[in-house]
Formats: sequence, C-alpha cells, structure tokens
Amino acid sequence: MREEHLQASEKLVETVVEGIHQVKGLDVVSLQMNDLEHAFCDYFVICHGGSNTQVDAIADSVQETVRKEAHQKPWHKEGLNNSNWVLLDYGDVLVHIFQKEYRDFYKLEDLWADATSKRYEDTVTKKS
Repeated sequence: MREEHLQASEKLVETVVEGIHQVKGLDVVSLQMNDLEHAFCDYFVICHGGSNTQVDAIADSVQETVRKEAHQKPWHKEGLNNSNWVLLDYGDVLVHIFQKEYRDFYKLEDLWADATSKRYEDTVTKKS
C-alpha cells in the first residue's frame, strides 16, 4: 500500500515538473521528504521564475497540467497576491514557486539538505 502511495506521489511530481517546464520555470528541484523523520509530505518541488508574471504563469501552468493529467486541484494555495513565493499544496506534494531573490534568501534546499534531491534540466528554447 505504501509503495502505491509513493508511486502516485512520484507521478504527481513528474506532472508538476511538466507544468513548470511548459512555461520555462528555472532550476527545478524535487526533494524526497518521506524518508525524513518528521516529514509532513512526500515531496517538495522547488523552482523559480524571473518575474511576478512568470511566477504567476508557472503556478497557472502547474495547476492546469495537474488538473488535466492527474485530475487534482491544490488543497491550498498561498502567495498568489504578490507572486514572490507561491505555494501549491497537493497534500503529499508541495510546490514552491519563487522569484529568484526570494529563493536565494529562504534556501529551502539547504534547510532540507537531508532530503534526497533530484535536479531537472531546464528547458530553454535554443536559437538556431
């Protein structure tokens, strides 16, 4: 049963990352939290955008992609008013979308350094 639960969380992470990449979110990292002693979710997904507009676009893309692919809506959303740091809570997967300066300030990857991390390659359109 636990294995099926983790597989569902992993699939949701991949769907979230797909939504982030659709609007060119940057420096995407997932942190596997479920092995930590006091973990309250299975995964964090962290990324950043270059402006309020891009942070909003990333949040919209993640919500739309997860709704279409996984048939889920976030349980809770925070930060959409100023778009410096947006949190989308999918229960076992928490999505953190920052502006770079806020990501650098809060350093969630360092705060949860004991978690197993996976870095995803940025999808940048190359000019020919």
